Amino acid sequence: MLDLAKLARQMQGISDHLTQEVDAAQRRVEIAQKLMVQATGAQQALTERLNDYRDRLLFAAAEPIEPLNTRIALKAAPKTHTVVSSDGSQISPSHHEIAYCYLLNISRVIIHYGQSRHPILDSLPEIIYRPEDLYASRRWGIRTEEWMSFKRTAAEAVMLGTIGQQTRQLLISPGQTALNQVPAQIPMLALTDGSLVYWFLEQVPAAARDEILIPVLDAWDDLRQARVPVMGYISASRSSEALNFLRLQACPYDTPDCRTHCADQRSQLPCQTFSPLRDVTWWTTALSPGDRGPIWKSAADILSGYGEHTVYFCYVHVGAEVARVEFPQWMVDDSALLESALSLMLAQVQKGFGYPVALAEAHNQAVVRGGDRTQFFALLEQQMIRAGLKNVGISFKEARKRGSIA
Repeated sequence: MLDLAKLARQMQGISDHLTQEVDAAQRRVEIAQKLMVQATGAQQALTERLNDYRDRLLFAAAEPIEPLNTRIALKAAPKTHTVVSSDGSQISPSHHEIAYCYLLNISRVIIHYGQSRHPILDSLPEIIYRPEDLYASRRWGIRTEEWMSFKRTAAEAVMLGTIGQQTRQLLISPGQTALNQVPAQIPMLALTDGSLVYWFLEQVPAAARDEILIPVLDAWDDLRQARVPVMGYISASRSSEALNFLRLQACPYDTPDCRTHCADQRSQLPCQTFSPLRDVTWWTTALSPGDRGPIWKSAADILSGYGEHTVYFCYVHVGAEVARVEFPQWMVDDSALLESALSLMLAQVQKGFGYPVALAEAHNQAVVRGGDRTQFFALLEQQMIRAGLKNVGISFKEARKRGSIA
């Protein structure tokens, strides 16, 4: 039980610390503003240095593909459009439960605007219980719980690709023939919560990584063929990937060769004059509501296996906050598609009073609450008893945790 009286004594220290952090953050913003002005005038030279010395840097810096001073007001979304989304949740495996298994619950959300069509808001559960599925990841040294989260990520992307492609086919005009099926001019957006950069796969063996990543890329291929743009929406992003580009400007050496000049540095590097400033903190001061900044190419190592789905991103002031929005390369190559997707994304945030409606609904449909978990194991227990299994029950440890005897 949490002792609130003891906790209250620590609150003053926290508030004093946060006040100091606000002042320090403002100083970092001022330093970054000066560096941004300098980098804007030397952007081409800095980009060349980034590409020439990328393998010698000790930090990941995104590459701007538009001028650093780009500020573009997003257009209003059309009244008629469709947004699809998917999210996932799970019941994790536990040796203390009545059976060692786990459940994935993947939601599907399809919302039509201005079309007099009913939305689809539901989820599809899947139980994983066979030993060959539960312990498949052991050959790569990956724990079952960790593998479960990887499989859930892949399942979310596959679901998004499936409902995106099916919905696009649904919106094809009735007068079009099977030999001439061109998507109707109804804008669509496939929106997912979180990053499209699966950085957590960087340290995973290649065979295991392919088992997760290939289905995801195939799903994005389906969306590309259906001309359904896919976007990852990141609220309260902690990334500094864009601002790291300014470290090339702040570098005191003629060449940004970290491995030669700064390999022995045990404290803050000389280019970290504004660290640990986040991208969103800077762009909050640089963007107006409804505007986006320049497009950047992400520098994550895992993207080497993405092909034409290499991830780009930009920051958008959605009103309540500055969000990081990610999208694959083929959307950058199609400016009209990207512009349409950004306008639909912003409309979703406005309709959701600060957070995209489709993402909120996808989460609500996918989340497994405490009552759901209890019912799941109750159904499982009933099934095991019907099958003639004996000694069905939880461990003594789990039983004691669920009820105090004091």
